[in-house]
Amino acid sequence: MTEFPRTKIEDLSVPRMVIGTNWFLGFSHSSRAKDELIKKVATRQQIADVLEVFFEAGIDCIYGVREKAGHLEEAVKDAEDRTGRKCIRMGTPTLNLEGIAPGAGSEAEAENERTLDSFAEIGCQVCLPHQCTTDALTDRRTGTIRGMAEVCSKIRERGMIPGLSTHMPEVPVYADKTGLDVGTYIQIYNALGFLMQIEIDWVHRMIRNAKKPVIAIKPFAGGRLHPLVGLAFCWATLRPQDMLCVGTMTPDEARELIEISWSLFENRDSHVELQRSRSKASLD
Repeated sequence: MTEFPRTKIEDLSVPRMVIGTNWFLGFSHSSRAKDELIKKVATRQQIADVLEVFFEAGIDCIYGVREKAGHLEEAVKDAEDRTGRKCIRMGTPTLNLEGIAPGAGSEAEAENERTLDSFAEIGCQVCLPHQCTTDALTDRRTGTIRGMAEVCSKIRERGMIPGLSTHMPEVPVYADKTGLDVGTYIQIYNALGFLMQIEIDWVHRMIRNAKKPVIAIKPFAGGRLHPLVGLAFCWATLRPQDMLCVGTMTPDEARELIEISWSLFENRDSHVELQRSRSKASLD
């Protein structure tokens, strides 16, 4: 099978489809009950089985690694061993806001140093401070992201590429205007506008104008959009350098997303078997 299309974050080659972790770690954006179901189903074995499908297709990048999710890292290593393919790891650390001010010299600053160290130690290659950090530091009045230049410098010192994870469409704009030293951006983007702070066309224009590649997240609106709809919208409107982060719970779901994406790229019908029910029997 032809490998999935790739792009670059600085000098790092990455697939245009990135493996998300919400459906491995229990973040359904639906209900507490569904969160708990995910946690029960997503064992080390199950996650490794899903990752193996992605890795075999050339989709060898995972978004959302963290130092306190041991079973996830074990599953990644299992899939690496099975496929002989090294996985690119992207992490989104939560930093203590009190320790970001230049020269803070506090326990909070030391805590942030340890946090960044921990991401480097698990092999994270792209480090994007989480939305709860990035957006809290974003100042609409001055058009800046306070203290982030120092954070990016510390990420570079540890051999990782800095990026920004955000839910605010302003963040890439401010980072570009101020020349912030980052390699990529995370942005919510889906056809439903789910969790997006402004209209879809405005976010679309922001992505098109971004100086760095953008990783679009939540393309299926937390399970509210059919995969064909979510993929078709994103692949049709993202740039060739941008990426799409998808989440699945089973190997078959991973295979479907890959096949649907290829069918869209090649403008053909997909080979995904459709759902069957009595109401559709007359269509065959």
